[in-house]
This record gives sequence, structure tokens and C-alpha cells, in this order.
Amino acid sequence: MSRVRGFTLAMGSVGLVSAAQLGMRWSMTRLPLPNEWLSVQIDLGALGVVILAIFAYALSMLCWLGALKHLPLGRAYSLLSISYALVYLLAASLPVFNEHFSLSKTLGVALVILGVLVINSRRASATSPRNAP
Repeated sequence: MSRVRGFTLAMGSVGLVSAAQLGMRWSMTRLPLPNEWLSVQIDLGALGVVILAIFAYALSMLCWLGALKHLPLGRAYSLLSISYALVYLLAASLPVFNEHFSLSKTLGVALVILGVLVINSRRASATSPRNAP
């Protein structure tokens, strides 16, 4: 049960950090550079998305800390790689980001996912973070 909770928290962290990355990308294409914020008009909607993205990062960190309590570091850390794949797939799929699929990027993402599956497919050892010496 502890591993299920750890996996759930790790995937929550992945989802939140991916949403934060996409939110930051969307916002920063609509906002001036931060050093210009005092001298030009700012899109308040885009600024709101930046603030929400920062909040999502904070929640992601809380999920990550919970995941570390229940999963071995090697397994938990490999799960974070899923966010790279998720951000790429969403950015290339959603027209608002104006990103494109490419064979090399898609192959790279497939290798990352394959690596995560290999690392996490073996049976967990009897030693967990809770009962480690």
C-alpha cells in the first residue's frame, strides 16, 4: 500500500510540474521580460497563469516529498522523467504552443518512457525507505 501511495504522489508531482511548465511557456510568450514589467502594460491573465504555475510547482514539491517517503529514490527519481515526455507530447499536440513533433524528439521520448518502465518493472526489494537501516 505504501508503494501505491508513493507512486500516486510521484505521478501527482509529475502532473503538477508538467502543468506548471506548460503554464509558464504559455504565459511567457504573452508577457514582456520581467525587467520591463514596470514600464509596459502587462497581460494580467498571463501573469495570473504564472502565479498559478508557481503554486503548481510548490504543490509538486510537496507531492515529491511525500513520494520520497514511500518509494526508493531510484524508482521515484526515474518517474520524474515522465514529465519531460508529457510536456513534449502536450506542447506538440496543443496548437496554442505552436510546437511540432519530430522523429528524433519522439524517439527520445520513447526511450525515456522505456527507461522508466525498465527501472520500475522489476520487483521492489524487501527494503523500503521506512524500514531501511
